[in-house]
Parts: sequence; C-alpha cells; structure tokens
Amino acid sequence: MNPLEAQLHYPFGDTIPLPGSVQELAPGLAWIRMPLPFALDHINLWLLRDEQERQAGWSVVDCGAATDATRAAWEQVLAHGLDGAPLLRIFATHCHPDHVGLSGWLGERVATGSAAPFWTTAGEFAFARMMAAALPGVDGPSAIPHFERHGLVDPSMLEQMRSRKNYYPSLVPAVPEAYTRLRDDDLVQVGGVEWRVITGFGHSPEHAALYAQALGVLISGDMVLPRISTNVSVFAVEPEGNPLALYLASLEKFTNLPEDTLVLPSHGKPFRGLHTRIRQLREHHAARLAEVLVACATPMSAVDIVPLMFRRQLDAHQLSFALGEALAHLHKLWHEGLLRRNRGVDGVVRFQRA
Repeated sequence: MNPLEAQLHYPFGDTIPLPGSVQELAPGLAWIRMPLPFALDHINLWLLRDEQERQAGWSVVDCGAATDATRAAWEQVLAHGLDGAPLLRIFATHCHPDHVGLSGWLGERVATGSAAPFWTTAGEFAFARMMAAALPGVDGPSAIPHFERHGLVDPSMLEQMRSRKNYYPSLVPAVPEAYTRLRDDDLVQVGGVEWRVITGFGHSPEHAALYAQALGVLISGDMVLPRISTNVSVFAVEPEGNPLALYLASLEKFTNLPEDTLVLPSHGKPFRGLHTRIRQLREHHAARLAEVLVACATPMSAVDIVPLMFRRQLDAHQLSFALGEALAHLHKLWHEGLLRRNRGVDGVVRFQRA
C-alpha cells in the first residue's frame, strides 16, 4: 500500500467480489466487480434494492463494457445474484464504455414500467449516443489531426494511432433510445432511500455521482477514486477546452459531505476518508501544474510534456490519454494567462511561460 492509500480507511479490507458474484455491503446495497480488457482491469457496479410501480427488484449503477466476459458474469448475476428479483432500472454515472457498454443489452432484460429505465444526465446520454454511432468529431480518425497539431509527429506512433480500432462502438454496441434525465441536486427515490445527484465535469460531459445522506454513502463514479487520479483530457471534439479547471471545481461539490462518508468508487475498493482523498487529488494536480509551468521556460508541445507527467513507456492507447491529460494541464495554465500559446511554422502548437 502506498503512503497515500495508507491515509484512507478500507472498511471491507481486501475482500473483492469475483466476477459474476454479488457481495452485500449493507441491507439493500451490494457490490459487483466486472472485468475490463485494459491495464485498468476492472469496474465496480453497485446494486440498490428498488421498487417501481409496486414491483420489488434491484437497480444497478453502471453496467460494464460489452465483452463476452462481462456478459457471462452478468448472466450469473441475473440467474443467481438477485434473489429471484428483476432488474428495474439502470443508472449510468457517465458515458465511458465501462459504464454504459451493456446498457442496451441489459435494458432488454429490465422489467419496464411507464418511465424509461435508463437514467443518466443529458450530457452523458448525448455523448454516449454520438460515440456509439461513431459520428465525425468523436470517432477515432478525428483524433489524428488533433494529436499532430500538439506534437505527435513520430511516423510509427501515428501509424499505430491510425490503425487502432475505434473501440467505443465495439464496447458500446447499443445505447438505449430513450432515457430519464438526472440533473444536479435531483433527489431520486430508490427503494425508499433518497439519493441526491451531484454532477461533475472535466472527466466526462456531465458526470452524475449519487449521495444518500441516510446511508452515509457516496457512489462517486470516476470523480473520486482511491488509488489513481481520474483521466482529465482535452479531446478533438472540444479543442479549446479547460477540463482540469472544471474537474477541480467539481471536487468542491463533495467537500460538504462528511469525512466518514463511505465512498463507492468505480475503480479500486470502497473507502472512507473523502476529504483526505480530495486534498490528495488537489495536491497531485497542483504538483503537475507546477512542473509543467517550470518546463515551459522554453516552448513545449503537449507531446513534449507527456514524459514529464508519465515516466513510463506508453502504448498507442495509453499515449492518447496521456497526451490529452498533458494538454489539459497546459490549457489550465494558458487559460489563466500563465502560459502563452503559439503555432509554429511546422504546424505544432507550443506553450511558453508568459
């Protein structure tokens, strides 16, 4: 355990549910863990006892990516893990494949009522539909000019980027055609428990965390993770964005929750120590920003900054996120007037201390 992890408390120790199994955390609250085909090899899903139109069952927060392994694990959960009760609603914290990948597949199994059983924010629903359809601007090829503009000129790496499969439509083959909108500060009744929606920005368009004051539980999605800092990137579809400023501002919205809140993150283990973790995340990004500002004593592209922030070998998939995150730190300093931005005769954008 690293020193930062040691500052947090993990009430369930090292106990982790196997794929296809359900681990009860409290009456009406359960934990599922699904595999992912990435270096980040899992996602946590959360089951909530629910009742819709006098029918008792369960709702799930997030649903996993559309892989054979995840489908097989879900078949076990649906057959043996819900006490014979149906799945009533699917909540999605945000639009990334590990969170909405099986939303269409699971939606076909939901006991439907009068409302659309897929619940998420408008921003996340729209982006999920756009990316599943591989619309220009959010598809794979749209990223190549974006990367080139910010310094990715290595021919072999560019070829790897071009040859990469656009993984979103394969991991999210279908998104429900209708949804029920979640909005900031909405109070949603799930099985007699009131959950408040806390929206966040920077990691995704309109991320929805859920907080139940009566239980002292926060389903944090990717906004607050115990071991890693969530990816915050500038993407081709919003090339002038300032997502890091949005993310850090969003963290403020969680500071009024109690320190001993039980945080249920999408990755890692449930933990207590919310304020401690928020402080750690702020300090992490402050340190990276300081390093970037020092490095920009001479003109630096986002590709030049990547080795400063990520001191390991990166494959094409990892580099796309690393480049986006390096650019997010550069953009925050640029938007604050601490860096100026110029495009060279070679077409590459570089940043330098103002």
